[in-house]
Amino acid sequence: MGKVLGEDKLREIIDKLKKGEVRLSDVDSIVGNKNLGTLVRRLFLEEVKGVSLSSIGSTIIDFEEVVGRNIENPIGAVQIPLGVAGPLRIVGEHVSGDFYIPLATTEGALVASVSRGSKAITMSGGAYAIVYRDGMTRAPLFKVSSVKKALELVKWVSENFEEIKRVAESTTRHGKLVSIDPYIAGNNVWLRFKFTTGDAMGMNMVTIAVDKAARFIAERFGGAELIALSGNMCVDKKPSHMNSILGRGKGVVAEAIIKKDVVSSVLKTSVGDMVEVNNRKNLLGTSMAGGIGLNAHAANIVAAIFIATGQDVAQVVESSTAYTWLEETQDGDLYASVTLPSLEIGTVGGGTWLPTQREALALLGVYGPGNPPGANAVKLAEIIASAVLAGEVNLIAAIASGELARAHERLARARG
Repeated sequence: MGKVLGEDKLREIIDKLKKGEVRLSDVDSIVGNKNLGTLVRRLFLEEVKGVSLSSIGSTIIDFEEVVGRNIENPIGAVQIPLGVAGPLRIVGEHVSGDFYIPLATTEGALVASVSRGSKAITMSGGAYAIVYRDGMTRAPLFKVSSVKKALELVKWVSENFEEIKRVAESTTRHGKLVSIDPYIAGNNVWLRFKFTTGDAMGMNMVTIAVDKAARFIAERFGGAELIALSGNMCVDKKPSHMNSILGRGKGVVAEAIIKKDVVSSVLKTSVGDMVEVNNRKNLLGTSMAGGIGLNAHAANIVAAIFIATGQDVAQVVESSTAYTWLEETQDGDLYASVTLPSLEIGTVGGGTWLPTQREALALLGVYGPGNPPGANAVKLAEIIASAVLAGEVNLIAAIASGELARAHERLARARG
């Protein structure tokens, strides 16, 4: 802890918290140490709520490092079981080898599902993956007097792109402005900025850069009022066709040709049955339901890897938008692919530097900045897409063979 808090002082602070004389956020400064502050808050809650939080208090995290960076008012940490699926062979554009995929989850059968899909892909030569698009976005919203003024603003931004780019990039060493795409509705104008961001997921980097650029636009172009730095056309942490079509973060595809004898021996079904399940369930069923993304359970794998590697978990919303495609090849084998148009990930920043998350990234060989800059984030994208492909292949096979319920009964139910 670094400091010791006397019993009388502890009692005094807890009593003041109970009376509302001290806020939870004040405790760290009162005791002079963020680890002690974490302890005091936890003891206060145990006392006023009559519960034990000893497991929450068992953590290796040093709150001196994470408060103000990753968390406020900490009381400890939660633990989620971490398993590894694989090995999964990937022969991607930037990664090559056999990978063990860290999956943090409480869903029984998920790790086994990705492992069986990985086995089928690996026995067939591996998955190929490639990032085909890259760019983090932020879309400030401006109010003008009329649609005529809106068109003038759009023209002005186009004519002054290089100066806006200079202003935006003055806030960052790694962010590079690629484009500004305008959208108009009446007297409202959204300017969707797109940046490359190196190995960072880049949302904070881009937000800071766009804030300066948007204020520059409002100052230099007469009659444009900045209403919101984020006008919801970015689109962050919300499902959208915008991200599905234009992308946000990494656009990545993973594909594999799985031999028909592997489909039979490992996946316990046939190529034709898997194609039919995908067509009727993922494509038609999701379309009938009005879903965005046509897949079986991509969010399962994306969320588990995000938690394991310190990604922004709320961005699973758009990062798990996935399009799963199966077809039978001329040789009777199974062609399988997954397209993730808006995978928002990084290997630096956010929660990636936390001790357990850092180790999970190291397990994949992608922790920290890449050489050249951006290389590690691209590698992680290819790994995630390949893991999603493995999960999709297995679940579709389990449904085709009628094994889904039996697998969950065997692996996901506690035994009394």
